[in-house]
Amino acid sequence: MPIRTVVTAGIATVSVAALAAVTACSSSSSTSSSSASTAASAASSTATASGAANPLSSGAASGTVVVGSANFPENEVLAEVYALALKGAGVNVTTKLNIGAREVYYPQIEKGAITIIPEYNGTLLTVEADPTSTAKTTADVDAALAADLPSTLTVLAPAPAQDSDSVTVTQATAAKYHLTSIADLAPYAKDFVFGAPPEFKTRSDGLAGLKANYGLTFKSFDPLDESGPITLAALTSGKVQAADVFTTTPQIISDKLVSLTDPKFNFAAQNVIPLVYKPDLTPTITATLNAVSAKLTTAALLQLDVDVITDKQDYTTAAQNWLTSVGLS
Repeated sequence: MPIRTVVTAGIATVSVAALAAVTACSSSSSTSSSSASTAASAASSTATASGAANPLSSGAASGTVVVGSANFPENEVLAEVYALALKGAGVNVTTKLNIGAREVYYPQIEKGAITIIPEYNGTLLTVEADPTSTAKTTADVDAALAADLPSTLTVLAPAPAQDSDSVTVTQATAAKYHLTSIADLAPYAKDFVFGAPPEFKTRSDGLAGLKANYGLTFKSFDPLDESGPITLAALTSGKVQAADVFTTTPQIISDKLVSLTDPKFNFAAQNVIPLVYKPDLTPTITATLNAVSAKLTTAALLQLDVDVITDKQDYTTAAQNWLTSVGLS
C-alpha cells in the first residue's frame, strides 16, 4: 500500500527543481519517508538558525480558526483556498502555512493548535489512522477514516480532486493505441517499457498490482525517479512508453501527457479532504468547506499547481481566482 506522507514533504524539493506536482502525496516508500523527515528536520534547523519565524510559534486568538498547510506548494494553495472561502463566509481565520511534514503538523491539529489542514484521504488513513487498512475506493477510505481517526479529529466531504499515482502516457501514445484506461494497455504492455521509482517494482500497487488487477506484463521496467524530471524526460523522449506520474504534476499539461483512468482501483484513493479539529467545527465551516470540495476536481487542482509552481503565481491570488471562477467568492 503506498504511503503518501513522504512525497508530501519531498514534493517541495521536486516542485522547485522540476516543477512537478507531487504532492505529495502519492506513493512513497519507507526510505523516502525517512528522507522526508530528514529534510523536514534540516529545514526546521535552517529556519531556526536564520531567525525565521516558526509557523507554530504563536497561537491564534480565541475564536479564530487556524488553517495550516504542509510544506509543499499544492498544500499551501489549498490552505489558501480554504482560508479565503471561510473568510468569505464570515469566519475569523488566520493561516499557518509551510508548517512541515505530516510528522510535524499532525500532532498539532490533533491537539487543536491547528484547526483545519488540507489532507489526502488515502495517506491519512494508512499513515495515521490505520496502517493495516486495505481500503481502496474513496467511500471505503472515508468510512475507515471516520471509524479510526482519534476522537479530536474528523474529516469533511472529500473533493473529487486526487493527487495520486497514475499510469501515464503521452498524448501521442494515447491517440495511437486508443488509450483512456489502464485496462486499455492489455494488448500493448508486452511491447512497452514502464518507468517508475525502483520500489514500484515490488510494491503491491506497482508492477504486481498492475498484473493482478489488469493482467499487464510489461516488456521491461526502467527504475527512474518519483514523478520527477528523470521520469518525465524518459516518457517524453520515448525511452519509456508508460510511467508512474502523480495526477497533479504540472508537466501533464506542458508536456501533453495523459493519466489513464484506474477503474479497478489499483491505486488507493487520494482525494483532497479537509482534516478538522472537531471541537472547533461549526456548521458554517462544514457547509463552506463542503462547498469548496464539491467544486474541486483533479483538473482544477492540476491547474492550481501550474499557477503556483510553473507560473510562480502568488498563492493567495491563485486561490482567489479559482474561488471566483467557480462562484464561491
